[in-house]
Amino acid sequence: MMMRGDDVRWSTLMVGIDTNILVYAHRSSHPLHYDSGALLRQLVSSGKPWLIPWHCIVEFFGVVTRPKVFSPPSTPAQAVAQIENWLECPTLTLGVPRPSYWRWLRDLIPSAQVTGAFVHDAHVAAVCLDYAVTELWTDDAQMRCFRELKVINPLST
Repeated sequence: MMMRGDDVRWSTLMVGIDTNILVYAHRSSHPLHYDSGALLRQLVSSGKPWLIPWHCIVEFFGVVTRPKVFSPPSTPAQAVAQIENWLECPTLTLGVPRPSYWRWLRDLIPSAQVTGAFVHDAHVAAVCLDYAVTELWTDDAQMRCFRELKVINPLST
């Protein structure tokens, strides 16, 4: 398995943000909205590097604009405006799969016994590992299956 830090550009501490934290921060009706929004604002104002896997941006759009999830859902324009707001942050890195990403995903599949739709979580974990994310913030307990990645729920007390 590849070791973290193989790419020296990503040798500093970096927090990864999973979809659910983004959704909570965006949707004012969500019970965790205030706490999630405060976490993201604190992270942005800290000046520390942070990462959103590209897959989480796409998933965010799909979740917040879906009528079966939120009533009323965010409009596409609202979701796009939120995404563009995040993209304007100079300390944000968009985690896109690079050629080295496949090695991480390939190794996560057997180690976390990935099958079916769980591959989407493995994809997020592999992108984070490929960019040497030091911790992934998520409210998804299933992400803890990836032993190679430090997973934190910053919303739990």
